[in-house]
Amino acid sequence: MKFSKLVVTGAQGQLGQALRAQFVDQEVIAWDSRALDICQLEYVRKALNQIQPDLVLNAAAFTQVDQAEIQQEAAYRGNALGPRNLALATHEMNIPLVHFSTDYVFDGRQARPYHEFDCPNPQSVYGQSKLAGEEAVQRNNPKHFIVRTAWLYHIIGKNFPQTILRLANQGHIRVVNDQFGSPTYCPHLARAVSRLIETESYGTYHLAGSGGTSWYEFTKFLYQTRGIQAEVTPITTAEYPLPAPRPPYAILTSIQDPAITLPAWEEGVREFSVDCTGSN
Repeated sequence: MKFSKLVVTGAQGQLGQALRAQFVDQEVIAWDSRALDICQLEYVRKALNQIQPDLVLNAAAFTQVDQAEIQQEAAYRGNALGPRNLALATHEMNIPLVHFSTDYVFDGRQARPYHEFDCPNPQSVYGQSKLAGEEAVQRNNPKHFIVRTAWLYHIIGKNFPQTILRLANQGHIRVVNDQFGSPTYCPHLARAVSRLIETESYGTYHLAGSGGTSWYEFTKFLYQTRGIQAEVTPITTAEYPLPAPRPPYAILTSIQDPAITLPAWEEGVREFSVDCTGSN
């Protein structure tokens, strides 16, 4: 199915901007929190009815993982109430909703990649609020794509590779080596989503950079790709404690049909490096 008019929420974030760039040939209405508070159901209903889109992509979220432990109500409003409102409004209009979720819905305790039918068991408030958002979308609009992804980064916005590139000037950094996941370059994810929505095969999907790595190995590969000579020392999570628990092993894989996969995570790093150079 082809869509001609799309709404993207969270449009100023790194994923939101990648989605806007991917759908440049369609009419895209870009909303951030200043344009529309998705936590206000009547505002959502009114705005969508005025615009009459064919599809809504929800990239809005409360993404401050550690702050969620303190601001629990704000986390649930952004990650559960907002998606619930979008699901209700899109269902009333009989249009699909794409909602993005996270590897943090898993506890990270198993020794193999997580697929779509593994049981969630979030350990942080952030993960719990994201799971609540998934469930709200599932309940309130059967025409949904829930897309779980992980370790998002882009040439814009705040993210891990941008941070470690800045820290490279120090000549030596310490990076956690006992957390494993699937680094995902936002433009790769946006391309995969553009293929997924055409299938009309609604449900939950894992779309993340293929394969997996640790933060330490990710850093080493990025520095190698960029020709950076800084020394990188591996450390444990215990040596770098944070308020919210992280899943130690949350590599994502997909067993869904249709099978839509992203390039290997290394390809994302290479493309990111080229795009960073081109943006300077």
